[in-house]
Amino acid sequence: MLKLSKLTDYAAVIMAQIARDPLRAHTASELAETANLPYPTVGKTLKMLAKGGLVVSRRGAQGGYVLSRSPDDISASDIIVAIEGPIGMTECSHADGECDLMEVCGVANNWQRVSLAIRTLLDGVTLAQLAQSSPIKLPVHPPIQSVTLSDAHEG
Repeated sequence: MLKLSKLTDYAAVIMAQIARDPLRAHTASELAETANLPYPTVGKTLKMLAKGGLVVSRRGAQGGYVLSRSPDDISASDIIVAIEGPIGMTECSHADGECDLMEVCGVANNWQRVSLAIRTLLDGVTLAQLAQSSPIKLPVHPPIQSVTLSDAHEG
């Protein structure tokens, strides 16, 4: 199963809360209360999002966290990368990945194709969409059919 960590899920929830009122600075305690999450978890998540360049911390009486750019310019993949690191199905699926078996495995290129498809899909979902209360309608694609070499030569 492909699954994001709870921290990444919490990051998306926190970012969506901020995106719903992007002109106002949001405190960690307010975000924790609204999302019903522990304050230490929200604080840790906000620090990771700030390090990832997605939010900016403002100090002072009117301080808090604001988005670093428009919700339309932040993607789901930006949030995932800020918390999880590079998106890849396998160790060899991203530029930093190295594997002792790459020379002999024979499937690395295909895993890289799958990882690219997932990244492309996640790049297409914006924070503005994530912040909407109604579900995002994704296009329905027919199931991918396999093609054998004999099928390709018949056409």
